[in-house]
Amino acid sequence: MKTTFSIIIVTWNAIHHLKRFLPSVADTDYPNLEIIIADNASDDGSGEWVENHYPQCKVITFDENHGYCGGNNRAARHANGEVLIFLNNDVETDPNWLNTLDLAFRNKKADIVQPKMRSVENRRYFEYAGAAGGFIDWLGYPFCRGRIFDVVEEDHGQYDESVNIFWASGAAFAIRKDLFLETGGFDEDFEFHMEEIDLCWRCHHLDSRIICEPGSIVYHLGGGSLPMGSPRKVFYNYRNSLIMLTKNLDHLWVLKLLLRMILDGVAGIRSLLYGRPSELWAIIRAHFSFYSMFGKVLAKRRETKRSGDAVTFSDSPVKSQRGISRRLIIIQAFVLGKDKFSDLNL
Repeated sequence: MKTTFSIIIVTWNAIHHLKRFLPSVADTDYPNLEIIIADNASDDGSGEWVENHYPQCKVITFDENHGYCGGNNRAARHANGEVLIFLNNDVETDPNWLNTLDLAFRNKKADIVQPKMRSVENRRYFEYAGAAGGFIDWLGYPFCRGRIFDVVEEDHGQYDESVNIFWASGAAFAIRKDLFLETGGFDEDFEFHMEEIDLCWRCHHLDSRIICEPGSIVYHLGGGSLPMGSPRKVFYNYRNSLIMLTKNLDHLWVLKLLLRMILDGVAGIRSLLYGRPSELWAIIRAHFSFYSMFGKVLAKRRETKRSGDAVTFSDSPVKSQRGISRRLIIIQAFVLGKDKFSDLNL
């Protein structure tokens, strides 16, 4: 019996993306499928356009913009599938992309699956947001098979093995519905960015299996909501990293959090030296925003720790199939000059 999928696409004033990318999703060759368009109170006619051109899609219109996290959480309540797929509105899909995902959930007993992600603009290369699956180091710095910081590799089949990963990209994120509901879904305090890593981390506490399935390929434009290098993206990157680490790190979390804060300061100085004062200001604002939320985040940490066994960095190297590296990615990339995943010493 094939898996039933509910594809959820959150959109806000992005009819141009829907016109370009929704046709490929609607052309998916798979029998047990529903497509839900979650319209975050757009005023550009997005919902009406979908209803007129793709009546097979279910359109849910909210009365305000709930963002990525809130829109997906609310749309999930309307989904009928066994597996939810949170798909960005700027993602193009292959007609057969769901058949391989179906096998991953049925045969490989996966709980969360990410397809291989290539760039829609340069289709020979991986896409920044998720590439061939996400990993993390012991200080919480994320990286991917096929993307280390800003260096994106060309895809020539080097990462075509289906492997366990630490996190799956929110641009094309497939998760069992019961697991999504059990964990409470995306943490809406994140608003944008890193909410999928936080969710995956919480799922690891429940001993979930997260994999990248390269046999399924999608093409992502990226940068629609948070353009690369924008101060807003820098703000969410740094603030949400601190939130995520506070919620999920193991028993040495205070020391690790302090070290991460120091490194954030180093990054701010680097931004200033490179003539990017807006980045420095975004990092400062991110820290003060985090401090204002600290009590709330601590309460969430206590709740997370009650939900299951902690996933620690001290005894969980990559060979444990958790997707965690004992070595700092910033040292390997910026000191040792290793900018390909295959060159890393994990």
